[in-house]
Amino acid sequence: MWHVVYIIAFAGLAIVAIANLVRNLMVLGGNARNPRPVRPYSGGPQTPEGDRPMPHPELLDQDGQVIREPLLVMRSISVKDAREQLDALYNGTPTDDADDSAPDSDR
Repeated sequence: MWHVVYIIAFAGLAIVAIANLVRNLMVLGGNARNPRPVRPYSGGPQTPEGDRPMPHPELLDQDGQVIREPLLVMRSISVKDAREQLDALYNGTPTDDADDSAPDSDR
């Protein structure tokens, strides 16, 4: 009995998945025939000049100018250096904050 229920459920899910696939392919084909112009980010408030969107505040410096340099620079290190740093953190002495939060065994 349960085998029939599983087969019917799987068939229903398969039909929904295939219908979704066909719908997505039709939308993709329509977008390929009539491409819309790509609009810049417009989620934020508009500037007084009109159509140009205002960039996110984190992309601005103190003077309100757009930052033109990378925001994150990552240094590549070897696996050996990373392991040494992790070992030093693990084997290092605890900080003062950790000592303050630990209950005293003297009391």
